[in-house]
Amino acid sequence: MSQEERNGDGGGATVLVVEDEPSIADVLAIALRYHRFEVMTAGSVRQARRLAQRTRPDAALLDVMLPDGDGRVFGRELRALHPETAVVFLTARDAPAEIVGALGFGDDYITKPFNVDEVVARVSAVLRRTRSADVLSVRPPLRYGDLELDETTYAVRRAGRCVQLTPTEYALLRFLVRNGGRVVPKDQLLRHVWQYEHEAESTVVETYISYLRRKLDPLGPPLITTRRGVGYGLA
Repeated sequence: MSQEERNGDGGGATVLVVEDEPSIADVLAIALRYHRFEVMTAGSVRQARRLAQRTRPDAALLDVMLPDGDGRVFGRELRALHPETAVVFLTARDAPAEIVGALGFGDDYITKPFNVDEVVARVSAVLRRTRSADVLSVRPPLRYGDLELDETTYAVRRAGRCVQLTPTEYALLRFLVRNGGRVVPKDQLLRHVWQYEHEAESTVVETYISYLRRKLDPLGPPLITTRRGVGYGLA
């Protein structure tokens, strides 16, 4: 791979880095800019809020513990302000409850200490799945039963009612819909939705399936089925 190819990962996407440790923020900014991302940095929630109001980031790398607030709270604010922005959390906390809580409205999480190349790869992967429909022309909605997904606007409806999904939840549901009633193995979901090449992170699939069920099931009969030891499909 040429240096030009290595530097082309970002494709001009803008990443907001919110990290109060200047040395970490600098390393992340340098690595992201090397891969041709546009980078904005903030050391506090206050600074980040000001930047986000001025410019919409394509993705945000948010430290959870910030001097003037919780990065997860700001993540919710950012998602409300810019629903299409991908949110990736940086955290020193690796307890399952913390991870599940972060994934409830974010698109990925990375625990500290981390490898900078992994951070760049994970941001690139998140952007690939959240921006995958940007290059598509207007297409007819995907439908499965009473479910409808608009691949141009990312709108989701079940039984005519709007369902608010995060970009990752949308990507997962879209892949299940595209596979119709077929049971999709976990490893395929990891590869196509998260771009993971192994099953070490397979619990993330279970977590996001539970989020989808929580949002879709109140609107109709249970939609997502589980084949234990195999994967997931649609009823």
